Amino acid sequence: MYNQPMLRDDALKGKTIIITGGGTGLGKAMGTYFLKLGANLVITSRKADVLQKTAEEMEKETGGRVLAVSCDVREYEQVENVLAETLKTFGRADSLINNAAGNFISPTERLSANAFSTIIDIVLKGSVNCTLAFGKHWIKEKQPASILNIVTTYAFTGSAYVVPSACAKGGVLAMTRSLAVEWGKYGIRTNAIAPGPFPTKGAWDRLLPGDLAEKFDFKNRVPLKRVGDHQELANLAAFLVSDFSAYINGEVITIDGGEWLQGAGQFNGLEAIPDDLWDSFAQMTRSAKGS
Repeated sequence: MYNQPMLRDDALKGKTIIITGGGTGLGKAMGTYFLKLGANLVITSRKADVLQKTAEEMEKETGGRVLAVSCDVREYEQVENVLAETLKTFGRADSLINNAAGNFISPTERLSANAFSTIIDIVLKGSVNCTLAFGKHWIKEKQPASILNIVTTYAFTGSAYVVPSACAKGGVLAMTRSLAVEWGKYGIRTNAIAPGPFPTKGAWDRLLPGDLAEKFDFKNRVPLKRVGDHQELANLAAFLVSDFSAYINGEVITIDGGEWLQGAGQFNGLEAIPDDLWDSFAQMTRSAKGS
């Protein structure tokens, strides 16, 4: 049942939701579900052709209305244009999903300063730009709204080989908790989702080319022994932007099958020990006590 839609029909009816990085992958999955729940949708990315194709597919599948606006979230003026086009088309904006991201898997010493800055600019600065543009509008209009930031579990642990992303996502998480307090008085809720492995073909092929994805099988690191289904993430995101979560503010919700906890416990790797070896350990322990 975990890959089935969760909320009732029309749970998001009348809401207009903006998703950055909405043309592919998890952004597309979330957006499609929002449309099925009655929302109007605005999707942005830098690739106008991909964006328009996705918008047409979404409208055909759901019967909903999708506005595709090309935008580089690193440029504040382009973000302001997304807001203006949203208001012109739908008359209002209700929720912002900061989903646009970039990443390199690399030893940090191999990265140029420019490569590091690129990830910081897309993930952190881009999220800040969008949050500021929409937040200022909502505060001015005295309109309750919600912001949902897509981070990652290593935002709160850090991670080797993805240091620029870890720094940027950590910053987004700090912004989430900070603004939840500061903007709560305006009726603006700010939350985050920290997904574990949710394979998206494009992103995973770029990050783990060739047979690396098969060798570095993420499901082996997850206690539930599977990766996430896109509908599971879409269900959680829909709940967090809906009125059903009106008292949830400043939270980061992990959805990773227990993956980060698996890596956190010092002895968790002992799951690899077979039963017969545990029997031998038990016998050794009893013998030691007897002596």
